[in-house]
Amino acid sequence: MKSVELFSGAGGLGMGLAKAGFEHKAVIELNKHACRTIRENQRRGFSLVKHWNVIEEDITSFNFDRIRDSIDVVSGGPPCQPFSLAGKHRGFNDNRDMFPHATRAITELKPKAFIFENVKGLLRQSFAEYFEYIILRLTYPELIKKSNEQWEEHLRRLEICHTKGTYDGLKYNVVFRLLNSANYGIPQTRERVFIVGFRSDLHSGWAFPRITHTKEALLWKQWVTGEYWEEHNIQESERPKMNSRLKDIVRKIQMNYSIFPPDEKRWMTVRDVLADLPPPYKSNKNNILTNHHYKSGAKIYPGHTGSPLDEPAKTLKAGDHGVPGGENMIRYPNEQVRYFTVRESARIQTFADDYIFEGSWGESMRQIGNAVPVKLAEIIGNSLLQHIENSVGDK
Repeated sequence: MKSVELFSGAGGLGMGLAKAGFEHKAVIELNKHACRTIRENQRRGFSLVKHWNVIEEDITSFNFDRIRDSIDVVSGGPPCQPFSLAGKHRGFNDNRDMFPHATRAITELKPKAFIFENVKGLLRQSFAEYFEYIILRLTYPELIKKSNEQWEEHLRRLEICHTKGTYDGLKYNVVFRLLNSANYGIPQTRERVFIVGFRSDLHSGWAFPRITHTKEALLWKQWVTGEYWEEHNIQESERPKMNSRLKDIVRKIQMNYSIFPPDEKRWMTVRDVLADLPPPYKSNKNNILTNHHYKSGAKIYPGHTGSPLDEPAKTLKAGDHGVPGGENMIRYPNEQVRYFTVRESARIQTFADDYIFEGSWGESMRQIGNAVPVKLAEIIGNSLLQHIENSVGDK
């Protein structure tokens, strides 16, 4: 299956789709640091990106006629800052809103399917009307916005077309869902909106993959059976203390699962994913792993308390002026904190250990914070691939 990756960043979504079996004919990204990261990994022979055609260009002026192949899937993460809960909330008034150009790619390439990822803030009530506009534009990508037409008027035309039901041009059946990465085995409670569309002539009945991991299963194995602590050889004196709120939650779980324990796998934790990593040393010469360097200055302050060792990490973030402190810190049971290293953060986002990041700690963390977890992209990619193949085979 041939694909085009837009707004690729450091390659998380692209690599996950590549693992699922998609062949990227073009990988388009403007940020020079992200492109340097991909190219350095190409130079090192990293298999998933080795043959990518990396195009370091502004999507707003990119000519899709340059792509000669018939494309099955268009994917990408349009810049999220216009809609981020931590950003300036300008939305459609922000010139970084790239959804119009994502739609243009659909219009010109006419793929069998597409997948776009964005921040939870896109579902904020203040953006509800514009989100409807995004969905309808992706549903009817050939009903393009006229010159000097305001988006509200364009939305009105799209609504009329949608409710009239007589349109016979290029159309996509579009669904969206807010997914929590932790529910799919990623050690991070990362909530992101995924928008998926299938070309209507495929008649594909598709749904997002079922969740496989739950918080209830984690708490069960920590505080009911104790299996989690035994797995990690953690003595009772070294375990976190249960506060009254946690006791109430566990008590309810015991009531709900009084006969049978939770069927799903448990959420993965920071301890799970970092257990076999050596500690980062203050002297870089002692580090064996690339990107695994100690960074000083981590502090707890209101609203920034770090990611507890025995829970999934909080959402790793990327900010306008460097990353926030709280989300990118690890917090130990004794309440000590330190910053995650780049390598640790990459593991939390399910990047391979031999995939390296170019740039300073802040720049590398920005690339990681903007990425889609590789494993989650692979899970969704496998489902997309299967349904496209089945739909084509049924025709």
